[in-house]
Amino acid sequence: MSDIKIKVGDTIPQGTFTYIPWSPELEDHSACGIPTKLSTDEWKGKKVVLVSVPGAFTPTCHANHLPPFFEKYDQFKAKGVDVIAVIAANDAFVLSGWARFLGLKDKILALSDPNARWSAQLGLSQDLSAVDFGIRTKRFALVIQDLKVTYVGVETERVVSVSGADAVLAAL
Repeated sequence: MSDIKIKVGDTIPQGTFTYIPWSPELEDHSACGIPTKLSTDEWKGKKVVLVSVPGAFTPTCHANHLPPFFEKYDQFKAKGVDVIAVIAANDAFVLSGWARFLGLKDKILALSDPNARWSAQLGLSQDLSAVDFGIRTKRFALVIQDLKVTYVGVETERVVSVSGADAVLAAL
């Protein structure tokens, strides 16, 4: 894990993600929404829990990683978290579809990190070309307070432990 560049106390690099904000119109599954940009600058002065998954709709991400963050949303809010976001290298339409499938609505932002560009700046991208996935984000979680990292949990195995909801809640 020596390629990890981000550590507790670091300021996150500036980055821009693409996402489709939830709106009631998206309840009609024929609606696609309009992608928009979100800059990490919008997190200044906020406490953010950022969860990264290698891919939407993939087994571990879909069944074990993201759902507990949604289920424990109120516990995160009670600990002063302003924003919970999930990032993946999938495009904004796929992430919006995944978020709608999971019922996230406006509780968890589903942000596209195309080609894992932002994650690569943290040393948290991976090449999954051997399984035809291309460049993806690693499985990790960050707690960011006013753009400074206060927690880094990066998985080294195909499990959810240090990047899971319980580990992040314990770190808050």
